[in-house]
Amino acid sequence: MSAQAMQFSLRGRRVLLTGAAGGLGHGMSLALLRQGARLLALDRDVEALARLRDAAGPAFADSLQTLQIDLADAAALQRTLDRLTAEAPLDVVINNAAIYPSRPFEAYSDDERALIYRVNVSAALQIVRAALPGMREQRWGRIINVASITLSGGWERLQPYVESKGAMVGNTRALAREFGAEGITCNAISPGAFPTAAEAIHPDLPGYERMVLERQSIKRRGHANDIAAAVVFLASEEAGFITGQTLSVDGGWVMR
Repeated sequence: MSAQAMQFSLRGRRVLLTGAAGGLGHGMSLALLRQGARLLALDRDVEALARLRDAAGPAFADSLQTLQIDLADAAALQRTLDRLTAEAPLDVVINNAAIYPSRPFEAYSDDERALIYRVNVSAALQIVRAALPGMREQRWGRIINVASITLSGGWERLQPYVESKGAMVGNTRALAREFGAEGITCNAISPGAFPTAAEAIHPDLPGYERMVLERQSIKRRGHANDIAAAVVFLASEEAGFITGQTLSVDGGWVMR
C-alpha cells in the first residue's frame, strides 16, 4: 500500500523531521504532508530543501516550513527549537538525519567520531528535550528514531555510524519506558539497504546491488514509500499502543 493510500490521518499534527529533504527524508516529507501534517522540515542542504518545496507544490505550501540548519551546530539548533516550541507544541519528532563517513576503524579521528555522535545522537536528544514539555502538557506525543540495518553486522568501515545507530535503539527503549505513562510513544525504524546517495560509499555499486537482492527475501530494491508508510503509521493515533520497538523495513533481510 502506498503512503498516499493509507488512512492514518495526521491532520493538524505538528511534525518536526530532520534530514527532511534528502535520501529517504524527501519521501517521508511528502507522505506526512499528504496525511495532513504541518511539517517543519530541517535539513542542511539548501538546494535539497528547494527541491522539496517544488515537489510539495502549491497544494502544501501552507503546511510546509523548510529550515536550513546543520545539526552539528548545537547553539543554532537550540535557537531554532526555542522559536518553534514557543509558537506551538511539537506533536511528532522524527530523528532521521545522520552522517556516515566510511573509512577503516583506525582512520577515524577523535574529532570525527565526536561529530558523528553529535549529529546522529546528541542532536536527536536535544530535539526530544525541546519537544518534551509540550508533549507532556497535552499528554500525547510521538518520537520516531531512524536506526539502521548496519546494526545486524555485515558492513565494515562504518564503526562510528553503527555505534551511533546502536545508541539510537537504546535511547528509543529508554525513552519509551520513561515517557509511556504520559501518553508519549518512542519507536525506531530500521531501514534496509535503500538506493539513496548513501550508496556512493560502495566502490562496486552493481556488485553491491546484487548482494542486497541476494540477502533480501523480497527481490526488489526498497523505495521511499516503504519507509514513509512506516513513519506515517508510527506517527498516527492508531500506533498509540506500540512503543519501545524497532521496526525493520528491509525486505526481509533481518528477521527477529
